[in-house]
Amino acid sequence: MSRREIPQGASSLHIAAGVAFLDEGNSVFEAMLDGWSMQQRGGRNLREKSIRSAVLRVRDFQRFCGEWPWEWTAGSMDEWTSHLVAVKHLRPSTIRVYQYAIKAFCDFLCSEHYGWANECMQRFGTHPIQVCHEWNTTAHLQNYEGQPGRRPLTRNELQRLLDRVDSLVDECLQSRRKGALPAYRDATLLKVTYGWGLRINEAVQLDVTDFYRNPHAPEFGQYGILHVRNGKASAGGAPKRRSVVSLHAWAVDSVQDYVENVWPKVRDTDSNALWLSERGGRSRVREIQDRFAEIRDELGLDPALSPHALRHSYVTHLVESGVDPVFVLQQVGHAYQSTTGLYTAVSTDFANKMMRQTLNQLLKPEAGGIK
Repeated sequence: MSRREIPQGASSLHIAAGVAFLDEGNSVFEAMLDGWSMQQRGGRNLREKSIRSAVLRVRDFQRFCGEWPWEWTAGSMDEWTSHLVAVKHLRPSTIRVYQYAIKAFCDFLCSEHYGWANECMQRFGTHPIQVCHEWNTTAHLQNYEGQPGRRPLTRNELQRLLDRVDSLVDECLQSRRKGALPAYRDATLLKVTYGWGLRINEAVQLDVTDFYRNPHAPEFGQYGILHVRNGKASAGGAPKRRSVVSLHAWAVDSVQDYVENVWPKVRDTDSNALWLSERGGRSRVREIQDRFAEIRDELGLDPALSPHALRHSYVTHLVESGVDPVFVLQQVGHAYQSTTGLYTAVSTDFANKMMRQTLNQLLKPEAGGIK
């Protein structure tokens, strides 16, 4: 096999056959990590941040059990998982990420394509095995594993929030105090976050040029479609892109007014960033989170609410309005309906309405219900 035919991450590329090391265990382990990093980088095209994180998890596991990969057993994984639960108090979703890193590393070492099993047999008389199995890793049993207090805003809470951010702008203008432009920016940003169902990180990275016309909704002019360029990545890949159709006329009016009347006054660079800080740079997620928290606490709203609740609210309110769940899925960029379902928490009024419609249908004589 020529060097060009050797897969990235193969043992022959990272450790010379027959060469002895003073600290053989550690040297082979480091070579394994280098090979795995190369395989993830080149073969799977994962981001550097994701690769570094996965390597750290493997190092954590190795330090905990005090064994090299060719010595790992399913019992080692059991002990580590117990430690993550009882001592580290990690959430099931976090533990699953840790376990997935170990599973992926073991899959790499056990694959015949990379030669690490043979290398270990020659050096240590044993070879790596897969230590992560269905029966000793955290199963995804629940639809939602986040903080129980996280929820969407009710329609009343949303209206109070948006009314308050508007009143803050009016107060600055009436008193002729500084801060009217930043207040207007923050108010519009929160409206856009809800109006297009965005993650807060997606919202802060928007550019003015991310809005486009929608031939099927000419009434929205230049703001018929929002192109999200920095959507949430999956499995360490590149950010996902999606186009979100504009649905709320009031949100379109708000961002159009901001772009035409406010944005030119705060833009002092050649940047097309939609939300600019007082220093001219792009606004940061932390700043928006802090601003949201200030207004939330001022209004006496649930302290568990965060800017992400606006995205939850967008999904929930569309479902309550009878919008097709498949369309909602496409709007928010989810691959599966089950994921969109995590964001849905229909109100009591909506649930009662659905119950009444169901009862009315079942109670009809022709429906064959109980008479």
